[in-house]
Amino acid sequence: MAIKLYGGARSRASIVQWYLEELGLDYEFILLDMQAGEHRQPPLTDINPFGKVPAIEDGDFKLWESGAILLYLDAKYGPEKSTEQRAVDQQWTLFANSTVATGIFVEANRDREAPRLLGGINELLSQSSYITGETFGVADVALGSILAYIPMMLKMDLSPYPALSAYLKRLSERSAFHKAIGSRA
Repeated sequence: MAIKLYGGARSRASIVQWYLEELGLDYEFILLDMQAGEHRQPPLTDINPFGKVPAIEDGDFKLWESGAILLYLDAKYGPEKSTEQRAVDQQWTLFANSTVATGIFVEANRDREAPRLLGGINELLSQSSYITGETFGVADVALGSILAYIPMMLKMDLSPYPALSAYLKRLSERSAFHKAIGSRA
């Protein structure tokens, strides 16, 4: 049975779609017409009573919130990992969805937070190919998707952050990224 992914045309469902593609899982993308309010009625509200996307159904299991979905998919279908590595992935996923997203995309925070966050991420990426080392993983989907939205949505110049820019280029060259996020740019 295929996983059902619910989302809108330009929604954070693309983040989950990216990881589903990376994992090579069979899934059905259920595109909701957000303008018509399809996200505020069943079947989505049977999964998420707040009517927010993304949400998934994996058999009888239902889950919403992009970071939670990524971590669930990684735990169930991703590579075997130690408890410590899962904790590091959780750290980066939560950091991306809370600290980075609000620091960059909330205008009142941007001038203060963006240089500090992007500079720190740039420094870490100057030491490795991916955010947790030399192997691509779920943490890269969580963080990379948020970072990829910066030039798409804010047209912010990332040239002061060359390692971060190179990271985004590496991510954007992945076929799964292109299928999910690149196609929505």
